[in-house]
Amino acid sequence: MDMTDQAVMITGASRGIGAAAARAFAAQGARVALLARSAEALAALAADIGPNAIAIACDVSDRTSMGAAVDKTLQRFGRLDVFVGNAGVIDPIGQLADTDPDAWGALIDVNLKGVFHGMHAVLPVMQKQGRGTIITISSGAAHGPVEGWSAYCSSKAGAYMLTRVADKEYRQHGVRVLGLSPGTVATDMQREIKDSGINPVSQLDWSDHIAPEWPAQALVWMCSPAADGFLGDDISLRDPEIRRTVGLI
Repeated sequence: MDMTDQAVMITGASRGIGAAAARAFAAQGARVALLARSAEALAALAADIGPNAIAIACDVSDRTSMGAAVDKTLQRFGRLDVFVGNAGVIDPIGQLADTDPDAWGALIDVNLKGVFHGMHAVLPVMQKQGRGTIITISSGAAHGPVEGWSAYCSSKAGAYMLTRVADKEYRQHGVRVLGLSPGTVATDMQREIKDSGINPVSQLDWSDHIAPEWPAQALVWMCSPAADGFLGDDISLRDPEIRRTVGLI
């Protein structure tokens, strides 16, 4: 897919799916704004990608920080075509009654409010342009309970509903909104899950996880009209037909 000169913003871009997505979009000609709290890692990735990448230190749980990141992206690229809400955390993991309420709330600030802050900041820009794509990184945890993941499941379920609401409100303005449920991916988050020893996901062998490059490739494909049938919903990479369509098998 040719994305020459399109501007793509990715949160949680310093590692894992976010970093792989940054490389995948840049490989298709896009200009990429890389957002994360890890300024040093971002700078290294942006330097590796080249002049079409900009590193912006940003805390998605802070709406002011998110708004400033959008402003910097517009100053650099003059437009914003794609927003990928990828930033997310898994801790705290544990039984609901034993979970620290402050840690539970901190996860919600990143995984749910962070998605809202991103949408809230980019939607007026895309609405004014008359076009744009917003993709949230969803999960099977958005659709079913997982032991020990009360915060994560709740946040992903909330983010899924934000995806549906944003589609309902802004599709008529030319904004495409949809989610990607990648399955289990070989990232640092899976190491945290494995260390917890809670629920069947933590027992999976490392070879069961897909590489971050798979969801990255899917994210690029989702920016094309070929994915329009999934607007307002999640696309699951667990689906063999989706993998074939994206070109992963």
